[in-house]
Amino acid sequence: MESMYINHLAVAICAIGSLLIGGIWYSPFVFFKAWQKESGLTDEQISKANMFKTYGLTLVFAYIMSYNLAFFLGDAGTTWSWGLTAGFLAGFGWASLSLAIISLFEQKSFKYMLINGGYLTVWFSLAGLLLGIWR
Repeated sequence: MESMYINHLAVAICAIGSLLIGGIWYSPFVFFKAWQKESGLTDEQISKANMFKTYGLTLVFAYIMSYNLAFFLGDAGTTWSWGLTAGFLAGFGWASLSLAIISLFEQKSFKYMLINGGYLTVWFSLAGLLLGIWR
């Protein structure tokens, strides 16, 4: 474990990146309307959400997940390509497929799974890339 290294600033940037990527992914220009339809949320329900709580907890959870990924990539031999690969595997193989299993039981659509799982896969992949590059 002596060769373990975590760039704490990179972890924080990855957490903030989750908000930025999500802001684009779920924007009206990309997947907002499709996501809203598939999630079954009305404009009224969305407008009543506590945004401080939603974005605050999202940042905290993304920070924890970014540290988790950083521990997996903490070896001194980690490269950008391994970071990208590990991020993709974590995003698709763990996060997205876990979401898909839960979504099956919640009787959500395949489109819902693709929109949300796609976001998770993209964010984890980019976070892994950043953690792999910024050593």
